[in-house]
Amino acid sequence: QFDYSQADTSGFFDDAARMVGNGYTLFAELMDRVRFAYRKSHSWVNLELAALPQKDAQAINTLCRQLYSHTFFARYHYQKPEKIVRLTLQTAPTVRQFFDGGWLEWYAFTTLIEQAQQRGLNFSCARGVKVVFPNEDLHELDVVCLPAGQPPICIECKSGEFRRDIDKYLRLRKRLGLDRSRFVICAADLTQEQAAGLSAMYELTFVNLETLAPHLTKVL
Repeated sequence: QFDYSQADTSGFFDDAARMVGNGYTLFAELMDRVRFAYRKSHSWVNLELAALPQKDAQAINTLCRQLYSHTFFARYHYQKPEKIVRLTLQTAPTVRQFFDGGWLEWYAFTTLIEQAQQRGLNFSCARGVKVVFPNEDLHELDVVCLPAGQPPICIECKSGEFRRDIDKYLRLRKRLGLDRSRFVICAADLTQEQAAGLSAMYELTFVNLETLAPHLTKVL
């Protein structure tokens, strides 16, 4: 079952996700602060940038300003003397969902499309795919790609804790009949060493933002 609006790239979600993902090492704290504020029903976030290197502080400030221009924040103000960014959170549910992990789904979705296009493949791609099994079990898959003449590729996106879900994903991969290389757990906070270790331990493929695209080039 497909919700075609989830694959609509005419808005700014995919652009914003790419900005966040490409600099995630630097922007991780900002994303965590905003997600925490939403969960605690706070309406604003203040970022103190004075202790950061000038280049890093400028990059974070620029991202905040760009996200504000795309309406991901309701208000943005930069107090230059103190180097404090003041952000008022947007109340729209779709924006809250973006900060609560939706950004990573958009990042994986656009990365998958880019890799398939570079290979010149015919393919279909979707987000938030609902799969109903014959016994009426329902599962949702974050990102799915069906290259012509190949089995599907599924990417489950985790911007927070995921270890408790490993057994669930092992069972789901087997029910779908997919090779471990085509069932990918993309966890934003994993190091490359951790991802390689988990991939060796379990019959799943673990990647982070840096290793997602190289892995997809191997399996497409």
